[in-house]
Amino acid sequence: MQNIEKKIKKIIAQQLGLIEQKITNESLLVEDLNADSLDIVELIMAFEEEFNIEITDEEAENLTSVQSIFDIIKKYVF
Repeated sequence: MQNIEKKIKKIIAQQLGLIEQKITNESLLVEDLNADSLDIVELIMAFEEEFNIEITDEEAENLTSVQSIFDIIKKYVF
């Protein structure tokens, strides 16, 4: 599971131009990481491609933190 968590943080860091080590599970995408709506769409697309999954619109609406991303991806990968 740590591998998935690391991949998620790496994708977020790349997409948002951040340092991976500063991203925590508690980090909020908008408030803490300054992601806008386009960033979130791009993140979702990157996660779908990386993990070969399809995140529903309902799930996408609940992606507010790094932990919420991990929880949703975990449902598909495990």
